Amino acid sequence: MRGYFVGAGLAIAVASMATGAMTTQAMAQSEIKIGEINSYSLLPAFTEPYRKGWQLAVEEINAAGGINGKKLVVISKDDGGKPADAQTAANELVSSENVAMLTGTFLSNIGLAVSDFANQKKVFFLAAEPLTDAITWSKGNRYTFRLRPSNYMQAAMLVEEAAKLPAKRWATIAPNYEYGQSAVAVFKKLMSEKRPDIQWVDEQWPPQGKIDAGPVVQATAAANPEAILNVTFGADLVKLVREGNTRGLFKGRTVVSFLTGEPEYLDPLKDETPEGWIVTGYPWYSIKTPEHDAFLKAYQAKYNDYPRLGSIVGYQTIKAAAAILAKAGSSDPEKLIAAAEGISMSSPFGEITFRKIDHQSTLGAFTGKTALKDGKGIMVDTAYRKGSDYLPSDAEIEKLRPKD
Repeated sequence: MRGYFVGAGLAIAVASMATGAMTTQAMAQSEIKIGEINSYSLLPAFTEPYRKGWQLAVEEINAAGGINGKKLVVISKDDGGKPADAQTAANELVSSENVAMLTGTFLSNIGLAVSDFANQKKVFFLAAEPLTDAITWSKGNRYTFRLRPSNYMQAAMLVEEAAKLPAKRWATIAPNYEYGQSAVAVFKKLMSEKRPDIQWVDEQWPPQGKIDAGPVVQATAAANPEAILNVTFGADLVKLVREGNTRGLFKGRTVVSFLTGEPEYLDPLKDETPEGWIVTGYPWYSIKTPEHDAFLKAYQAKYNDYPRLGSIVGYQTIKAAAAILAKAGSSDPEKLIAAAEGISMSSPFGEITFRKIDHQSTLGAFTGKTALKDGKGIMVDTAYRKGSDYLPSDAEIEKLRPKD
């Protein structure tokens, strides 16, 4: 009898294990997992709205039936602003969580690190925020796509206005890492092509997140430029503006500035906001299109707050990932690549396409000028610039991008 009960108990245990395995397998088949990586602890001003954006997108996608009937699950990790930690996170997401693709990243050097991982491991990667041109051109690979308009695209938008200025003597201030170096290089190249008479009289390269604004402002003023290109953002921008205002650096000088019109960077300036800077940004309060109205209404209903540019990036990254997965009908990287190349979709800024030639999306950006209203910085004289209008020719891109 005892042998019977042992045998019966073993049979029940085996049956239970089999049922558990089947349940796990069924659950796995009923959901699709995306791995998401970003610098949440390092850059909360951007990444917290970004997280809210992608969480809203996940809710909307699942409420509409998921991806081909499967629930979308996003597994998120913090890279702490360190490329090595981002690669570790990517490896964990792929090997332990079995995600269908990787998304996210903020800093350009981290985006490049994850892109390199994706290329080596043959994993699909949709870069959300990194702006360096290298990620789709000189260091581009078949597994990496990028959502946001690149440094080249934003520089081309800004140069369109900057080239009209009478200023001939220019100085630059930018963080000394991949993003800042890339932004300055492409702005100088495009500006000099339009205005061969320009002189570049000074460059300041403060470390990212650690600007000593006094000496930077002093050195820039000593070069006596007529105009300044600024690429600093976040806390560095606040320090630069405060010191520049105090020392009169911006008086009588035009400033052209990447990203400064984005609420996450403009809002902290408050009544210190310098007026008349030519900027790229996100004037959420003055965009009147059906697509943006729908996004704004949904975002404000969920969070009782206004969106930042990060909100748009997070939202559209996951919307794009879902569209690619739905079209591919598979998590196979090669099928995802085939689905992503040339795919078009709606966005809060209108229809966008991920180009086959370089895997860059045609999401655009807004340009305008800074102004003060009720003690707060805003963008005025704004215009939306379609990303497709600010990219080099296919022949030029073929020279810039390595062959797969």
